[in-house]
Parts: sequence; C-alpha cells; structure tokens
Amino acid sequence: MSRHYNINDGNGHGMKAISMDTDADLSGNLRKMQTRLRDVAQYTLSLDGVPVDMNAKIGETLSLRFDGTINCIVCGRETKKSFGQGFCYPCFRDAPEASECIIRPELCRAHEGEARDMDWAEKHCLVEQIVYLARSSAIKVGITRASQMPTRWIDQGATDAIVFARVPNRYTAGLVEVAMKAHLTDRTNWQRMLKNEVIDADLVATKASLIDKLAPELRQYIDPDDTVCTIDYPVECYPEKVKSVGFDKQPQ
Repeated sequence: MSRHYNINDGNGHGMKAISMDTDADLSGNLRKMQTRLRDVAQYTLSLDGVPVDMNAKIGETLSLRFDGTINCIVCGRETKKSFGQGFCYPCFRDAPEASECIIRPELCRAHEGEARDMDWAEKHCLVEQIVYLARSSAIKVGITRASQMPTRWIDQGATDAIVFARVPNRYTAGLVEVAMKAHLTDRTNWQRMLKNEVIDADLVATKASLIDKLAPELRQYIDPDDTVCTIDYPVECYPEKVKSVGFDKQPQ
C-alpha cells in the first residue's frame, strides 16, 4: 500500500539519510524497502528519493506519522481507499500488476498470448521463473522471477532457501507450485518468523523427497544445483510477542 508518512527519530530530529551529512525530516509515500544480501541482509527505505540506511537505525527510536494521504502504487492518483496490494479501483480492475495470476500463477495465460498488457507480461510472466523452497517457521514453496533472488527470500524472512525448479514462464511455475502445495505450505507465519521460531529441517533432503511428487512432464525443470542460500539478519534481539499496528486506527 502506498501511503504518505513523515518520519522522525524519537529525539525530534529528522532521520538521517545515508546520502546526507545533516539530519532532516523526511516525508513521502511509504513503499516496500529495498533489500540486498551482503554479510547480513541490508535494508534501505526511500522517501522522496532519499535513501535511508535502516540497518544503521537499529537500536534507535523512530516515529512514523501518517498524514492521511493514500496514493495508488501504479498510477499515483490519490484515493480514499486502496484495493488489493495498494491500487486505486480502476488499476485494481485493469492494471496488469493486479492480474489474477499474481496470486494464482497457474491461471496465467500470457504464454498463450492473453494478458491485460502483453508488453508487461513479456517482462514479468514470460521470463525465467524460480520455484523455491524457503525455511522459516516452516518450509514453504514459492515462486519468483529469477532476477528477484535473493530479494524475495529476504522479503519473506527466510533463514535459508534453495532453488527447486527453473521454468520458462509463470504458468509453468504455477503448475509446479500447485503440485508442491499438496505437501508444503505456501504461506509464512509472520508472527513466528519475527520471533525467530525456525523449523529444524534439511532443505536439500526435502527437495530430493519432493521430486517424485511432480508429474513426469514437470520433472525436466528440476534444478540440479542444490546450493543453499543462507541469510543472516541485522537483529539485536528477537521479540517475545509480536503485535501488528495499523495506521488507519493509529496514525502515529
């Protein structure tokens, strides 16, 4: 959801951006943080085009204030209510980013030349897709574009992950995922994940045990590489209890 926030630290001084030498108040539409993997996962929040190194803010007190403005994540228009993952209603109805196959990839028809926007589909649906296994509160199956690794795994809080299959399009990825969902979850328990309640499991062994569960015509896409990507997070301590906060009811 794209919403407009002001962010200040607990002392009343502005959050310092990594590209600035002095503190300054920042405001802008709040979007998903950018992530990358180095020795630990790195998080960057961008407000008004200013990148903020969130790893450097660990241990500080930050204040977020919602000013009541909601903008569509596709067209940018102001809207009183957002739909789906942050769309205005016209974009929720018509934009390719809100297509049904985003949630259910097995319904994708781009490989047959049918999509809300074929130019968009060629860049997002008709490119190599990864079906992966990720370990956190449980072993889950998921899909992402090859270009989104390991970003997708970091976004989901995975402790480690492995590529299960490499397929040519989103539809085929959906077929593999549906087959795996009979044996694994496709959701992350975010409360347990944030408390670092991680299941003890072997991803390589799990991958091997699932290959025969696939239909023969899908086994050709199994990735022979069993490399496991391990992800460490910049955490001082994990919470014992986790509570969600909504800015609609609590604007600051």
